[in-house]
Amino acid sequence: MIHISDALSIDGQIQNLSIASHSDLSIDAEGLTLFPGLIDPHVHFRVPGMDYKEDWRSASKAAIYGGYTTVFDMPNTIPPTCTVALLQQKKELIDAQLHEAGIPLRYQLFLGADKTHLREIAHAKEFAVGIKVFMGSSTGGLMMDDDESLQAVFELAAAHQLVVAVHAEDEKRLRDRQQQFKNSRDYSDHSKIRDAETARIAVEKAITLARRTLARLYITHVSTAEELALIRQAKREGLSVYAETTPHHLFLSTKDYAALQGKAVVNPPLRSPDIAVWEAITEGVIDTIGSDHAPHTEAEKAKPYGTCPSGVPGIETTLPLLLTAYHQGMISLQRIVQLTSSRAQEIFHLAHTEDAVLVDLNKKMLVMPERLKTKCAWSPFAGRELQGWPVYTIVQGQCFPLF
Repeated sequence: MIHISDALSIDGQIQNLSIASHSDLSIDAEGLTLFPGLIDPHVHFRVPGMDYKEDWRSASKAAIYGGYTTVFDMPNTIPPTCTVALLQQKKELIDAQLHEAGIPLRYQLFLGADKTHLREIAHAKEFAVGIKVFMGSSTGGLMMDDDESLQAVFELAAAHQLVVAVHAEDEKRLRDRQQQFKNSRDYSDHSKIRDAETARIAVEKAITLARRTLARLYITHVSTAEELALIRQAKREGLSVYAETTPHHLFLSTKDYAALQGKAVVNPPLRSPDIAVWEAITEGVIDTIGSDHAPHTEAEKAKPYGTCPSGVPGIETTLPLLLTAYHQGMISLQRIVQLTSSRAQEIFHLAHTEDAVLVDLNKKMLVMPERLKTKCAWSPFAGRELQGWPVYTIVQGQCFPLF
């Protein structure tokens, strides 16, 4: 058993608890706050096909250091995981790497929607946490840009009780905007090409399909007031529509292109400073925060705009960023728990676990690349001092001291 004594609950009450384990361990948690194991519903751990950017040996350690005990991995790998057979092969690779790392990280996999493999959806329930739809092009080759195939995905997902998770950017508008900026080498033009209207059109289409088919819709990395207005209305109608945002859309903006250059390029892009997403968090319109951990090498991110890939690492810094916001009076601890654990558990019907994270709310530390566990070894938040860090992560009865 793992015996934890004198920990503080989220509401400040002292508590003692025991967690089933093959080890016999006692932790004096005086001054530490107990969180449930965090759930990240949106990661790209790059296996198979892009192991040089990240693999599950490095990523599982990064997850543990971030306080995460469960992750949902996306399907835009090489090859894309758009069949049950490929999901099973991917699972074998992941299990082998986690065994090698000695980290029993919990994980779920998304099946990628592909118009030539729609029949796979009927067989995916046992293997996938949901169906991922790329409505606009992003990293990898998966994309659903015709309405007939898109409706078929929603109908099949509804029939087989699977969540549809969408990357909501409209491909037609995206291509038109790319043509307007085809000669640009300015990283900040990324936010002009993939503008708010590109997101709004896709979100409106996805919600219309959810209304028509009664599919459960999970909209990833929401970043604009326009999207939120549509999501808010859908929730008022009683539709099963859920919204995720990311740490980079909360804590970075278009102002950061000047310093970060290619390291600021993400899909959907950074937005102009706006409190709309923070207001939606307070209001409860935002359900979850997914790190969208999407590592690339520094050499790749240093390439000129147009060849620089989109994505940033984020799983190690999400909780410290949110806890720093807590100290600044922007968010409550209870809301952080909802956003990083309990709502994902409810939306995706996950079983309860005894996983836990002990956090030192007062620990201050700089984000330094040499301390990061992700294989890419950089962060868009490098150099920031954050207050509040995990110091123990407990997953499946194993305890990992972090400092």
